[in-house]
Amino acid sequence: MYPTLHLLKHSLAENAIRVLRDKDSSPEQFRGAILRLTTLLTLDATRELPLKQVEVQTPIQATFCGQLNCRVGIVPILRAGLSMVDPLLTMLPEAEVWHLGYYRDEETLKPVTYYDKLPPNAPVDVAYVLDPMLATGGSACAALENLKKWGVPEVHFLGILAAPEGIEKVATAFPDVPMHICAMDEKLNDQGYIVPGLGDAGDRAFNAAAV
Repeated sequence: MYPTLHLLKHSLAENAIRVLRDKDSSPEQFRGAILRLTTLLTLDATRELPLKQVEVQTPIQATFCGQLNCRVGIVPILRAGLSMVDPLLTMLPEAEVWHLGYYRDEETLKPVTYYDKLPPNAPVDVAYVLDPMLATGGSACAALENLKKWGVPEVHFLGILAAPEGIEKVATAFPDVPMHICAMDEKLNDQGYIVPGLGDAGDRAFNAAAV
C-alpha cells in the first residue's frame, strides 16, 4: 500500500460507517455519523502540528505550555465537504475556511471547476482538504493542485470512503500528501461511483435526494 495512506482503525469508526451505508439512515443520522468520523480523522491528521512553548500563569505558579504555531486552512470541496467542516473548526477554532467547488462531467468523469476563491495573499502553513468520497480522485487532485499553486507547504486530504483507483491517483500525483481515510472500498463501477459505497454523500447529508 502507499506510505501516505492512513486508514482509520477504530471500532467507533466502523459503527459510524454502518450508519452511512444504510440506505434507511435519515439525513440527520447521516450527518451525525460524518461528524463523528471527521472528529476521529481530525485527531489523527493534526497530531503533529507545530507548537511553540509559551508561559502560562496557573492558579499555583507559572509554567510553559504548547501553543499551535501555524496558520491552518480548512478547504471543503463543495458541496459534500461542507458536512466535514464543523469538527475541524471545533478543534481548530482559529482556522481559516476556504471553499473549492467542482462538479463531475458525467461523460469524461473529470472535474469541472465552478467555484475557486482562494485568496491572493500569503498561503496558510497547513491545509486540510475535505471530501467524504475519494472516487476517481479527480476533484481531490484538482483541489490539491490549487493549494500547491497557492503555495501551501503542507496539505492533507481527509475523506470517509475511498476507492483504490482514487487512492492510487492521488498517491501518484501527490506523493507528499497524507490521505486520512476511514475505509477503502472495493472498486469504482462503470459510472465512477464507489462500490459498495454509500450513495451520493452530498445528497444524503443535505437531504437533496428528497427534491
